[in-house]
Amino acid sequence: MPNLIAIVDYDVGNVAAVANMLKRLGHRAAVTANPDEIREADRLILPGNGSFDACMGNLKASGLIPLLEERVLGDGVPLLGICVGAQMLGVCSMEGRESGLGWVDVESVRFSESLRLPIPHMGWAPVRRGDAGNQLVKDLDDGARFYFVHSYYLAPKKVDDAMLWSHYGSPFVAGVAQKNVFGVQFHPEKSHRYGKILLDSFARIEA
Repeated sequence: MPNLIAIVDYDVGNVAAVANMLKRLGHRAAVTANPDEIREADRLILPGNGSFDACMGNLKASGLIPLLEERVLGDGVPLLGICVGAQMLGVCSMEGRESGLGWVDVESVRFSESLRLPIPHMGWAPVRRGDAGNQLVKDLDDGARFYFVHSYYLAPKKVDDAMLWSHYGSPFVAGVAQKNVFGVQFHPEKSHRYGKILLDSFARIEA
């Protein structure tokens, strides 16, 4: 039976687009809050939509954090955080007071007003691979572009954890990686060709 990719459902908006893209690529995916499905899953995706504190509050209320920690930190199951879901993998965010999951040594910081650019950053932007290049991003070419909607971005403590970089007034980290935990600031499910490449690579990544 094909690997099951569980997209964690903790009431943060419409996440069906991620599942639909994976299914169109021929992968087995489910949007679920069912502990049994999460235990069965070979890959996990943590989406995020809205404010950092609201998302962390919903995830805590779901009661799923201990199970996710068991699967990700204990069993080594690959996990991909998307947008606010990527920020939640870190220690904290300037946007709120809640603590993050702390699975990646990263904080989320707001774009500076000194850039004199609209905030949030919204639209398509190119990315380039960083020091944490790995099998998740190996198939992205130099022309890869993704769709962003964000006011905060990932700031890892170690540059070695930067998987992808982009630029908005100045360079910023668009993706991080530590072992089996990955986070991307953009929306692969809205990024057409390159989103498909990235999600397909995640589905095939070695556990």
